Amino acid sequence: MPTIEARAAYSDGTAGCDPGHSPALPEDLPIVLVAAIALVDIDNRVLIAQRPAGKAMAGLWEFPGGKVEPGETPDAALIREVREELGIDTSESCLAPFTFASHAYAEFHLLMPLYICRKWLGEPAPREHAAIKWVRPMRLGGYPMPPADAPLVAMLRDFL
Repeated sequence: MPTIEARAAYSDGTAGCDPGHSPALPEDLPIVLVAAIALVDIDNRVLIAQRPAGKAMAGLWEFPGGKVEPGETPDAALIREVREELGIDTSESCLAPFTFASHAYAEFHLLMPLYICRKWLGEPAPREHAAIKWVRPMRLGGYPMPPADAPLVAMLRDFL
């Protein structure tokens, strides 16, 4: 089981989280909910997708997924997104909530639950990405990723 390490320090310099610190979100910074998926194949490799040219953060590798639309659950968004982006089908019962990322970009604050999925129908293909790649968990850190995706790599590596 993965362990959680505190990375902040108290004002006296000792390690740990700072219970007095609660960062405030700027009033004009919207929170965007995006769901992501770590597809894991029979060989325990994880699928990552390369953002296409013309999109923000083009060329970076990410966990597939997308924005949760109004009235949609993160599970339903993932089922829709993997069908659109990768041409595969899965169901809610095959999605296991794993962890989440919370990251402040300049224009918005991203909240991104990450699900693990080991069962789907079809062969993933890059319909909306420049490329896709199956990667061993220990090698995920070698791919440039958006700031919100990068911290998820260590957790997946430790879990898988």
